[in-house]
Amino acid sequence: MATQGNKKFRIKKGDNVVVLTGRERGKSGKVLCVLRKEDRVLVQGVNMARRHTSPSQTSPGGILEKELSLHISNVSLADPKLGKPTRVGVKVLSDGRRVRFAKRSGEVVDI
Repeated sequence: MATQGNKKFRIKKGDNVVVLTGRERGKSGKVLCVLRKEDRVLVQGVNMARRHTSPSQTSPGGILEKELSLHISNVSLADPKLGKPTRVGVKVLSDGRRVRFAKRSGEVVDI
């Protein structure tokens, strides 16, 4: 599957997001990383899977839980004021900086 390498996503690492669809619907968490080539995100504590690993020199082994990725279209930014899903807009402030803002409440997401 050939995809563009320079896609622009409005969701970034460290954002709080809400899952919109699937069995994890309604759960929220912090974005651990954005996988740009696959259009996917890893969200902390969401879409957990259990892996049975054998012991090695670096890890004791056993049953480990880790996050699996979600498609970026299935998550939405959590509004900083309300905590509900919102779309993201970009605006230029009076001092010339570009910032992202939540369209639901108008609150600036990052400074």
